Amino acid sequence: MADLSAERRRTDQAALRSGPMVDLIVIGGGVTGAGIALDAASRGLSVALFEARDLAFGTSRWSSKLIHGGLRYLANGQVSVAWESAVERGHLMGTIAPHLIRALPQVVPVMDDTPLASALLTRAGFAAGDALRALAGTPRENLPGARILSAKKTCRLLPALDRPRVRAGLLAWDGQLEDDARLVVAIARTAAAFGARILTGHRVDQASGTGVLVTDSATGEQFDVRARHVIAAVGVWAESFDPSVQVIPSRGTHVVLRAATLGSPRAAMTVPVPSIHGRYCFVLPRPDGLLLAGITDVEQPGPIADVPPAPIDDIEWILRQLSSAL
Repeated sequence: MADLSAERRRTDQAALRSGPMVDLIVIGGGVTGAGIALDAASRGLSVALFEARDLAFGTSRWSSKLIHGGLRYLANGQVSVAWESAVERGHLMGTIAPHLIRALPQVVPVMDDTPLASALLTRAGFAAGDALRALAGTPRENLPGARILSAKKTCRLLPALDRPRVRAGLLAWDGQLEDDARLVVAIARTAAAFGARILTGHRVDQASGTGVLVTDSATGEQFDVRARHVIAAVGVWAESFDPSVQVIPSRGTHVVLRAATLGSPRAAMTVPVPSIHGRYCFVLPRPDGLLLAGITDVEQPGPIADVPPAPIDDIEWILRQLSSAL
């Protein structure tokens, strides 16, 4: 991987200001933009990536830090998306970033009021997810198979459960990132090693299919860069570059808790949301003594904040869903 140093930044900027047309300009330094830059540069194309803030500044640092195999998509009948997720998870855990991803056990507790149909559906979903894992070529050494747990074992993994009400547990495994932003930086550095010019702190003010007008945030200077192709990998900010693109942003709130609050669980806890088919709330243990709980999925109209706030209603909804099993 290449160092994204200040010296390289100056060299890359000078080359773009005075150099010939590049093959591809990528706008946005999240995981999608960095991945596009790596894909193109590794095929021998000349690439420039511009990011207004820093790598992984936006959505890519607000994730649940899961490298998941698409079970949620499977539950909603999106088989092709679930398959793609399982394949990509296998690549990430086996080849691309095995040093940044660990296997995470996830347990759905079966309580005394859990409908039998719901438990059977979850078990079937886990079995289908395990089949996707196998078909995607991910070995059990990386991700063990799904299975049913006894009530005692379930409570040992999830100490804060309401023990008298626990009947069993349904266990599956998924991938968990050490740090989502670190993955983005690793991808960007690899792209830079293939020759991509990665420029953070460079805001794209105007864009067309043949080039962009860029402002260096450090100096305020503007310059044009021409390209054969331009890709805007800007997620929820897409409409600012092309008004014809209709985006409906959604808000996915997480709550950060101390692991000791829930007895320092050794697995993720996943609780079905009774009123919404295919929706779950989870608590994910982190290696830093914290838990990540979530997640909401609420339409968020209007301007998109760089640092989105977490409404109290979202926080209360998450805690209410999880508390049903505690």
